[in-house]
Amino acid sequence: MINLAAKPASTTKNKTGGWRTFKPKTDLDRCVGCGVCSRICPEGCIKMQSKNGKLKPKTDYNYCKGCGLCATECPAKCIKMELENK
Repeated sequence: MINLAAKPASTTKNKTGGWRTFKPKTDLDRCVGCGVCSRICPEGCIKMQSKNGKLKPKTDYNYCKGCGLCATECPAKCIKMELENK
């Protein structure tokens, strides 16, 4: 029997960002640096990085599927899903 399901966090091997419809856009000025977006991302494509001495999210759009969990769970509501322009 062949397993056709992808394992969680496996898109780092398979760039899947090209087929998303919406992408997250983070307002870094409103971001409080809590890291919820990074922890909730099912593909692990949001990493917290130091910017001016504060932790801020950095999204790798090569792997982001546009699921919107980061925007839904952000307590500061600083992530908005925008239509992808291709």
